[in-house]
Amino acid sequence: MKTTLVTPPLSLRWNWTLFPQIPRIRINNGVKVKHLQQQNPKSHHHRNRLSIIPSSSPASTSTPLHNYSSLSSSMASFVAQTVTTGDAAVTSEAEPDVYQLIQSHQKAAARLPPVEEVRTLLDRTLRGMLSTFSQKYEGYPSGSLVDFACDSDGSPILVLTSLAFHTQNILANSKCSLLVAKDPDDRSDVLITLYGDAILVPEGEQEAIRSTYLAKHPDAFWVDFGGFRFFHIEPKVVRFVSGVATALLGSGEFSKEEYKMAQVDPIAQFSKPVASHMNKDHADDTKLIVQHSTSIMVDSAYMLDLDSLGFNVKVGYQGNTLKLRIPFPRRAVDRKDVKTLIVEMLHAAKAEVAFKVRDAQVPLTRGVEQRNRVKPSNAEEKAKTEWEG
Repeated sequence: MKTTLVTPPLSLRWNWTLFPQIPRIRINNGVKVKHLQQQNPKSHHHRNRLSIIPSSSPASTSTPLHNYSSLSSSMASFVAQTVTTGDAAVTSEAEPDVYQLIQSHQKAAARLPPVEEVRTLLDRTLRGMLSTFSQKYEGYPSGSLVDFACDSDGSPILVLTSLAFHTQNILANSKCSLLVAKDPDDRSDVLITLYGDAILVPEGEQEAIRSTYLAKHPDAFWVDFGGFRFFHIEPKVVRFVSGVATALLGSGEFSKEEYKMAQVDPIAQFSKPVASHMNKDHADDTKLIVQHSTSIMVDSAYMLDLDSLGFNVKVGYQGNTLKLRIPFPRRAVDRKDVKTLIVEMLHAAKAEVAFKVRDAQVPLTRGVEQRNRVKPSNAEEKAKTEWEG
């Protein structure tokens, strides 16, 4: 029996806390699919490429996914309903095909290389947990929530008051770590830990460091107060983990050289304005794009973020919350191109809907000629003006 190797994206995982047992999945052509791990010897990371995340719930055992003999009651409920996929309705007997559709789609979805995703996430994040070696309680770690900004080579910049315990700890022992969570409310999403040495910025470099920090924290007027100092963390190694408390645990690490050589994705900086606009004014359009891309009739879609290769969404499906990756038709080169690509995807989705409507209205006995005489829907023309952001 052939198996399909699936390796999930770094940022998107299935949260198996709702569905602790998953059976062998059989699709219409009889091919069974099971999940395997893939290791990249260069970057030392294991990734399963299935990209679904039902909403948070109590923790479950984080082990690789195997073939199980029976469905859990939650999963059975999830797959026991009818959804439309493509041209046909999937019945309860064939419902595992929905799972297979999502799995196949997410496996093929374009996404950034792991090191670029990590580099980009750190660049876009402004707050993390700084861990230092306590001087008061020798040998014990001390954690502090701090704001930071990454410089051009990915080194986090900190502005610390001399009165803080973590500042005193760093001056005595420079070794530290910085923990960053992509989504603090979703422990199954990406967690990054940067290990390094916190170094006091020399006097001659402080102006450039100050400008970089204020570009990310424009309201940090206190950086010029006498009791504050600039530090930057020189990375030694960067680790990531995803799928925590799920059956699809992925992890890996990158050396200082690998991390610094990676590029920040140039489109990720537009995530907030684009996602905000789509969620406020075009939520139905986002849902239609997701339905067209995945062939799953999701109930809702909320855009989370984007990069040059696609965007990530949180969707509602039959009472569950999933995180999915939706790829662009091609790489986006700038913000204007992002709009162009989204409009193209919307046109394609609405054209498919219009075709199905026309096809359903034509009696099968009249043949193709009568079908061609049916007036086309105005969905394509309407789509041209529905996304003006």
